[in-house]
Amino acid sequence: MKIKFKITALFALLVTIILLVLSISVHYFTSLQRIEAFKKRLKGRANNDGQLFSYMGDSDSSRAFLYHIDSASAFTLSQKSVVIFDYLDRPVYRYNAGDIDSIIPDREILKQARVKHDIYFTTNKRDALAFHYTDNRSRIVVVVAAYDVDGWQRLKDLRDILLTCLFIGIAIALVVGYAFSVQLVKPIKQIIHDVKHITSQNLTHHIQAGSTQDELNQLANTFNELLDRLQEYFLVQRRFISNASHELSTPLTSILSQLEVTLQKKRSDEEYQQVITSVHEDVQQMQQLTKSLLEIAKTGTEGGIELSEVRIDEVLLKVTADVQKNSDAYKVLLEFGDFPDDEKAFLVFGNVDLLYSSLRNIADNGCKFSYDHQVMINLLFENDNVIIQFKNFGNTITEAETEHIFQPFYRSATASPIRGFGLGLPLAKRIINMHKGTIKVNSSREMGTIFTIILPSVKALAAKA
Repeated sequence: MKIKFKITALFALLVTIILLVLSISVHYFTSLQRIEAFKKRLKGRANNDGQLFSYMGDSDSSRAFLYHIDSASAFTLSQKSVVIFDYLDRPVYRYNAGDIDSIIPDREILKQARVKHDIYFTTNKRDALAFHYTDNRSRIVVVVAAYDVDGWQRLKDLRDILLTCLFIGIAIALVVGYAFSVQLVKPIKQIIHDVKHITSQNLTHHIQAGSTQDELNQLANTFNELLDRLQEYFLVQRRFISNASHELSTPLTSILSQLEVTLQKKRSDEEYQQVITSVHEDVQQMQQLTKSLLEIAKTGTEGGIELSEVRIDEVLLKVTADVQKNSDAYKVLLEFGDFPDDEKAFLVFGNVDLLYSSLRNIADNGCKFSYDHQVMINLLFENDNVIIQFKNFGNTITEAETEHIFQPFYRSATASPIRGFGLGLPLAKRIINMHKGTIKVNSSREMGTIFTIILPSVKALAAKA
């Protein structure tokens, strides 16, 4: 079922329930009002008969006179019946209009009437009242019953009016509900129409949010933000593919051109040795690039990664040794802060190989771009977090460059002369994010460049679980 039909049905159902409750309430309270009004009429008749009977006494003449009075006033109460009981609950007078059966009330009703003064009850679809009349001459119970013709007719007319109003109200509710649902669904249909025309080629085409600040407006704005992120992702993906293709084709072109030139004529052993050495360097460059690309791809598949508790201090010791082993010119200074008493506070839950790769890349970059090829690493522990700082002195990183250095293949103008692919920092950031950590950069001429990594310890993760 379409939403607009659901809205129409719900709206009509709600209106129907409200109208039903109102109609039933009006009918119920009107019925109570009819009973109270008719009780007053019955009580008046019972009081009059009681006064006359008490005044005239219990005799045949008084009964005949009272019967004449009741007959003369029969038109005021339809299907009237009157019974008078003495103090011993014996019937001493009866009157029945036409073929109406006489009233035979229970003794319990007479007893309650003497206690409560009057008791209302129904008999044979007629309203009846047992009225206890007392004065200095007699103590009698007058029972009067009659059919409320006018009252029941008014109730019937009211019921017909309420039913008519109910059906008219339901019809109006259906029409108004449908019109309301059409207006409500209209912006949704516009959103559907706009979404159908959005493809990977025109992600700049946004949904018209409208001027109202409602949930649909928020939905449209949220979807537009998603489109912006998708567009940015596609741009980064295209740029990544373009840069990766370029970086892979450059050494291949170099190898191909060197081999073609070498094959044009015979060369000396020394020349062959130079070509082989150059090709070997190009192959090593391709291998390093391919390895970096595979590691970046690996960070996007968390499901297949083996996780365990890792001591970051041991990883940093290995990083320090391997970076300095890689180049005699590189120097790494490693400092540890005070270790917490709880071992869980300096353990990190993650993949040791990926963490090593991340920290190794940042340390390599620190040495590579430092004036003295030196990087200082400081390991700290604060608030159940493991903090790693890499500090070096080289060309400062501007705020504009800070926004791009974590993008694959991005290389600043100052970094262009230095050999590299621009994949180390993006890989490091992905790995840190995978381990629910953060990485920040602060750079100034006086303080140098500081990369700060904050990783939650095993203790912090256990506290959040």
